[in-house]
Amino acid sequence: MVSSFTLKTDELDNNFLATIKKLFAGKEIEITIQDSQADTDYLLKNPVNKAHLLSSISSLEKNENIKVFSGDDF
Repeated sequence: MVSSFTLKTDELDNNFLATIKKLFAGKEIEITIQDSQADTDYLLKNPVNKAHLLSSISSLEKNENIKVFSGDDF
C-alpha cells in the first residue's frame, strides 16, 4: 500500500501518528519528508514549462480541452 499525506507541520500531532500506525499496523514503513512547494517552484522556474502549466490551468478554469474517462477506459 502506498499513501501520500500533504499537511502543514503544525498539523503533525499524536492523532496523525496514531492514524499512520493503524493504517500500517505490524508493517515496516518508510517515511520520506519533502517540502511540497519544492516541485512547484522547480516546475515554474522553466519559462516554457511555466507557460504550458499556466495555459493548462487557464483552460481548465474555462472548461476547455477537458477529457473525461470512464473506469472502463483504464
